[in-house]
Amino acid sequence: MRLRDEAKELAIREKAIEMIVREGFDGLSMQKLAKAAGVSPATIYIYFKDREDLIRQIYFEEMQLMSTETLKGFDPEMHFEEGLRIQWVNRVKYCLKYPLRMHFMEQMRHSPFHEKFQGEAKNPFSAVMKVFVTNAIERKELVKLPIEVYWSIAYAPIYQLIKFHQSPSWGKFELNEKLLDDTLRLVLKALKP
Repeated sequence: MRLRDEAKELAIREKAIEMIVREGFDGLSMQKLAKAAGVSPATIYIYFKDREDLIRQIYFEEMQLMSTETLKGFDPEMHFEEGLRIQWVNRVKYCLKYPLRMHFMEQMRHSPFHEKFQGEAKNPFSAVMKVFVTNAIERKELVKLPIEVYWSIAYAPIYQLIKFHQSPSWGKFELNEKLLDDTLRLVLKALKP
């Protein structure tokens, strides 16, 4: 029986994320991954049952990291404006600190894997956000909207600004605190009753 090597496992995970972000899920083969990670294909199977198990484990780990980073200093009992501001700041920090992971999670969100794995994830993030939104509606700090509309208004602007900031094709656009505050103010105006 071969022993687990944390460095090899980490290399496999990191290279898998890179490959998925750059080439999509179809670009991830165990052969190519083994070569990129500098391990034999058999080594991958010490850590993961198969390709789907690899993707599942990475998704669960990344979801946990993203949730932890996003919920720092956040309390679902906060008033809506304060809570949303903390969410925005935390999301920006996460995305700028972990750009590949952000892109991986975005690809997951738009793939069949997301729905397939979502129920197994046991991540408290959705429950925390539901309490936050419910409280804000009850306190009349937030208009009642379908979750998809709320999410689009509350978070899509920040993710689009992050994409502009990270994209060299947008020239010298830089997301700074003033732009963040100005955009958040517009979002809050749209969401308040």
